[in-house]
Amino acid sequence: MGTQDPQAWLGQALSFGRSVGVPVDAAALAALVYGAPAAGGSGQAACLAGVPLAVLQSASPLVHDRLQVNAPVTTGLTGRIRWAQAGQWLFGAIEAQGWDDHHPCPPEQLADETEALYRELLDFLPRCGMPHFLRLWNYLPHINREDGGLERYRHFNVGRQRALLDAHSAAFEGAPAACALGTLEGPLCVRFLASTRPAMAIENPRQVSAYHYPAEYGPVSPSFSRAALAEVGGGQLALLISGTASVVGHATLHAGDWLAQLEETVRNLHAVIDVARQRSTADFTLAESHCVIYVRDASLAAPVQAAFAQMIGPRSVAAQTALILHAEVCRSDLLLEIEAHAWAPGQLRNAP
Repeated sequence: MGTQDPQAWLGQALSFGRSVGVPVDAAALAALVYGAPAAGGSGQAACLAGVPLAVLQSASPLVHDRLQVNAPVTTGLTGRIRWAQAGQWLFGAIEAQGWDDHHPCPPEQLADETEALYRELLDFLPRCGMPHFLRLWNYLPHINREDGGLERYRHFNVGRQRALLDAHSAAFEGAPAACALGTLEGPLCVRFLASTRPAMAIENPRQVSAYHYPAEYGPVSPSFSRAALAEVGGGQLALLISGTASVVGHATLHAGDWLAQLEETVRNLHAVIDVARQRSTADFTLAESHCVIYVRDASLAAPVQAAFAQMIGPRSVAAQTALILHAEVCRSDLLLEIEAHAWAPGQLRNAP
């Protein structure tokens, strides 16, 4: 691994695909394998990263979101980090084996484990010439459970922010796109996509930026942007939208009403996409995006899927490919959350 020729990335386009019930092609850079154990998966991709969340409303219990690059792939294991690199792109996975839901420990240990895990990542990225996170996926068991009087998600935020600040990495404005979901078991897991070039951070005008949340949401604010807008080669842009829910300003709306929360979430997704369209020449739409929908109650999978299709259009890419997963959402009053990503021809305006 090492620093890439600054022009070489133009020919190393990153692309995306979703496959159901079939192994991932060996030429793929990496894949998120939904429904698999943390280190599990089915396929021959360079780096398979399990997402231990049950797949609902699918013909197969395993679904892959794969990243493809038209460049040679190099793989390795550095410390706890399993990684695959091709061109200007780096995908990796790490698990904090010292802390999981089966081993009682002091409440502050989750913050410490999170900090140590993120420090390891933040030390690794610049050493391999890929200093910029584009997207992060965080999974921790029972995210809403309280330990020592503080919700686990808030312990996680403390550790993440400490590591980012100590590494002089963006913890506030310009923080990477991310999600944080609760699993039913297993270790704290982080999966990431990084690059030689930074993405453009996108915020939602309907929401307070997460890194500006008031103290009622914990001792530190969450460190993520609402979306990342990145050049991915071949004249294409990628829009990577963080986990998005029924939040306006900084408050949860429509507690207990899944349909109203879904409608509000869709409005927020449209708002983020509108900003991305203003910041680029790409014609992004929610209808042409690939979405992952997390539901707190598995019985909501079918009605949420039907209602989402009705809102977006039943023949749209978003409706036809929507993936429903069973997960705890980062706020206990949120019943669902949606993340999305889209590829489209275009260029950035006012690129960083």
